[in-house]
Amino acid sequence: MKSAPPSIPHVLLVDDNSDGLLVRRSLLEEAGCTVQLARNGEEGLRLFHSVKFDLIVTDFRMPGMDGVEVIKTIRATQPNARVILLSGFVEPLGLNEENTGADAVIAKSSHEPANLVRAVKRLLNRTWREPPASQKRSHSRAGATVAGR
Repeated sequence: MKSAPPSIPHVLLVDDNSDGLLVRRSLLEEAGCTVQLARNGEEGLRLFHSVKFDLIVTDFRMPGMDGVEVIKTIRATQPNARVILLSGFVEPLGLNEENTGADAVIAKSSHEPANLVRAVKRLLNRTWREPPASQKRSHSRAGATVAGR
């Protein structure tokens, strides 16, 4: 008897560009994932709320709801979700993990395929999510007393 196959990661891919969806789906399927597609942020959130995903990959610039809005909505209900943001505007807009809420921000470039696969594997192997620095709170002064009171 054969043993049960290992769990196949389920990825939600959100992008308004049909060609981008097809290319990235093929890339992620080659990396061993099953992929569901959403053509905009609203459709992506409907799928997110109805199906369990191990990872979400979203484009930044989309009509209606952009990728950062998608991430904020996801984080409100599932703070430990693993999320990757893709954008052709990473440098000009200064997009990073801290100001987007994503676990990884990847520039659309000739290096995107390798960077995407590397980020997917890294995030799927992680068991917990470290919040971005912008979401961390300093507790170093908690309990300190104020002189003169």
